[in-house]
Amino acid sequence: MNKLNVLYEDNHLIVVEKKPNVLSQSDVTGDMDLLTMVKSYVKKKYDKPGNVYIGLVHRLDRPVGGVMVFARTSKAAKRLNEQIKNHDFNKTYVAVLDGILKKEKDELVNYLYKDEKTGISKVVDKGFTGGKLSKLNYEVIGYYKNNTIVKVNLITGRHHQIRLQFKALGYPLYGDQLYGKENNEQIRLYAYLLAFNHPVTKERLCFKLLPKWEELKDETIIHRL
Repeated sequence: MNKLNVLYEDNHLIVVEKKPNVLSQSDVTGDMDLLTMVKSYVKKKYDKPGNVYIGLVHRLDRPVGGVMVFARTSKAAKRLNEQIKNHDFNKTYVAVLDGILKKEKDELVNYLYKDEKTGISKVVDKGFTGGKLSKLNYEVIGYYKNNTIVKVNLITGRHHQIRLQFKALGYPLYGDQLYGKENNEQIRLYAYLLAFNHPVTKERLCFKLLPKWEELKDETIIHRL
């Protein structure tokens, strides 16, 4: 089992890093998932008998890495989910796009539809049945070779949203094996910053962790994250 990188923990929640290509929760593949890893960690560290409660509050796509928070009580899970609904739960990503973006910053608005049978989503017209409004804003923070590095703030949280909205713009994510150009690279998408209010103390918590990409070695780029 992979060693868990724990960024913060208390009696109410635990914040950890999800490594790329690790599932957020179990699926039909039977591969190891982060939820199970967190449960095992808590059970062993605190010598918990029986089943351990760990609430899955949000998810990251399998190939995507980044910061995730799990609830250690049902009350904490409920309060964190309320923050997500009220847009008080903020995730900021860093991504590398194929090509050079023309606009330094912008808001992208699309409608996305997820095919539940295939697990693949697509951009659709506004009136498409089942299409969901999807918004994000981005800011260019640097360039690497013929790629653009952007900081992305999600306004909505849709399935494969960042990947699809930039593809629709004409700049798919570098290394995206599903929606981008075919290559053998890891997708360059990472949830590097997570901010929310503590479910009990109400203190605003912010966690930041950068991926170890060649594209981010330039200090001027890191400074803008």
